[in-house]
Amino acid sequence: MIIKITLDREKAKSILKMAENIENMLKEIIKKLGKMEDQSIIVREYYEVIRELITALLLSDGFKAIGEYAHKETIDYLSNYKEFSQDEVMTIQDLRTKRNKSSYEGRPIKSPYLENKKEKLDLIINKLKFILRKRLK
Repeated sequence: MIIKITLDREKAKSILKMAENIENMLKEIIKKLGKMEDQSIIVREYYEVIRELITALLLSDGFKAIGEYAHKETIDYLSNYKEFSQDEVMTIQDLRTKRNKSSYEGRPIKSPYLENKKEKLDLIINKLKFILRKRLK
């Protein structure tokens, strides 16, 4: 459930910074591991970066997601932004599902999943950071 809260720009800025730190760590992991059969670690980190950026966006709008489906609803919130296509929202939901199956069921994420999605995920991250930086000036 998405609920209205008091707008918290400082918390949004802090979460943006944290997401950027995770993204930097992700780049290092990709460099070190390169191409690997089980891409679960990289996919989990992509998911964390994107989810944290969307959480910061919600906070900058004065909202917060709570409850059992908070992560799904957080991602669906992007539908409110013309900058994001339905395809991009579905890509993030697919990333969430893959990450959950890997984290909670031990299912490895095999290539070529990331090879097919990496460019789109990087674009989504860059869009989110651009919007947030503009809003949080």
